[in-house]
Amino acid sequence: MEHANLLQAIGISIVAAASLAFVARQVRQPLIIGYIVGGALLGPHIGLGVITDEASIDLISDMGLILLLFIIGLEISVPRLAQTGRTIIVTGLLQFPVCVALAWWVTGQIGEFYSGPFDRLYLALALGLSSTLIVVKLLADKLEMGTLAGRITLGVLIFQDVWAIGFMTLQPNLDHMQLGPLTQSLTAALALVAGAVLLSRFVLPRLFRAIATSPELVLVTSVAWCFLVSGAASRFGLSGEMGALIAGMVIAAFPYGVEVIARLSGVRDFFVTLFFVSLGLKIPVPTGRLVTMALLAAGFVVVSRLVSILPIFALLRLDVRTASVVAINLAQVSEFSLVIVTLGAQYGHVSPTIGALVLYTVLGMAVVSTYGIQFNHEIATGIARALAATGLGRLFGRFRRQPAGTAESPGGPERDLFFLGVSLDGIAFLQHMERERPAMKTRIVAVDFNPETLERLHESGIEGHYGDVANIETLRHAGIERASIVVSSISDWFLKGIDNLRLLRQVKSLAPRARMVVTADSLPHAQELYAEGADYVLIPSALSAEHLFILLLDGSADALAKARRRQAGELVNRMLPPGAAGGARGSSGLA
Repeated sequence: MEHANLLQAIGISIVAAASLAFVARQVRQPLIIGYIVGGALLGPHIGLGVITDEASIDLISDMGLILLLFIIGLEISVPRLAQTGRTIIVTGLLQFPVCVALAWWVTGQIGEFYSGPFDRLYLALALGLSSTLIVVKLLADKLEMGTLAGRITLGVLIFQDVWAIGFMTLQPNLDHMQLGPLTQSLTAALALVAGAVLLSRFVLPRLFRAIATSPELVLVTSVAWCFLVSGAASRFGLSGEMGALIAGMVIAAFPYGVEVIARLSGVRDFFVTLFFVSLGLKIPVPTGRLVTMALLAAGFVVVSRLVSILPIFALLRLDVRTASVVAINLAQVSEFSLVIVTLGAQYGHVSPTIGALVLYTVLGMAVVSTYGIQFNHEIATGIARALAATGLGRLFGRFRRQPAGTAESPGGPERDLFFLGVSLDGIAFLQHMERERPAMKTRIVAVDFNPETLERLHESGIEGHYGDVANIETLRHAGIERASIVVSSISDWFLKGIDNLRLLRQVKSLAPRARMVVTADSLPHAQELYAEGADYVLIPSALSAEHLFILLLDGSADALAKARRRQAGELVNRMLPPGAAGGARGSSGLA
């Protein structure tokens, strides 16, 4: 009968989650809200009481947590973490301790709120962690995982997970931090990691190679490995959730980790859904004091991320806008916080009040952060302008480092051709220019906030300025007033905090005599830009359509073969160093 109740609870939970997620999608809200609201409507506290069996709720939550942490572990590659840049390492090492210290100080002002022996410690730790699940999902949906801010955000999240793992190792013996039990706990953790690493190195590779042709068996074996290590952790006196995390981490270090992640994607979504439904099921009846404390905690999370990230980025000589984007991306409370607090309640470390407070803060910030990340660049631009108005923005300018060799030397060539943002099309143009007329690059100034792009340009002898094209101070610092031509080759889809129309107006106010080339996504958009005073508008879709029309006008096999040979010759020329293209161009027609 208990099994029937459990299956019924899971079935009802999935139906409610799907229904409410569909409603959320129709009104353009995040799906996560649908999952949580669905669980709240089913729950025994503020809902209809459809699911009242606490054991079923806890089992659903535990299953979701174990699979969730296994998948988080799969995303943590220790070798890749060791190869991350200085910015990610420094930010990852400092951000969490700074946030926890701030939370410890702030929460010390509300001592009467605590009744558990470690309430203050757990609350400070919980408020210092950000949600890997929410951030990765939203940044992936916005195609921002590969941006500088996206990579730093992900790196900081990985470091946060490592900090959390360290605490979970000490957690079972937190109330008796004596040398003997502590040593025993650390030894058990090291033994578990060593055993998992040995199995993953000598046993799992052969096993996965043997079953690689059966996707179903790969999936089942991966889940079995997760629960095997999780069960072993429980036997050693550690938490099963920590074991699942370790199981994922050791697989992530080997080549088949990517395949396991791919196979688990469907199962991941299923258990993530159950996890958020279980959160909704557990939502307690709100009280005025609890809601007030949750709102204060949510406000602290936002402020603490800015207070911790902005000074670190200033010392690292990065701009305030990127720092603000990273801080906004991290402004929520982690599902890991719920894991830690839930385990703390089982150990008798924290009171139910702290668990309810963290839960409400997690749910509230999950909703708020969804919109924060959706508009992170617009919000970051506003923060940058506010800091600039107060004079604090100069702290970032003071420490900003301009790449060596990019400054314009007195008496040198006039740099009057400005690229505001360097897109793939812009890179292609610069490569073409270097082949056809390399002397022209001495006229070019590029402004972009991707250091890798700037390093690439610097290697080619092109002056580059690190900064945000939406920031008027960045443009002034780059010397845009001397521009004769300004090019924005980036579509509005990829510009952050500004669009081509506002950029056109901004440049016209700074360099009224400059000719402006901008990019449009459609013909009506191009007409709007021309009406505003653009000298020429690039329309990538129209250029592609024109090229395709010419290509298909004949459409014969001979015509396509001729076009292919011409294109092959151009590709060969692009691979040759400057000056060698002429000979290749002469021979390409014989292909």
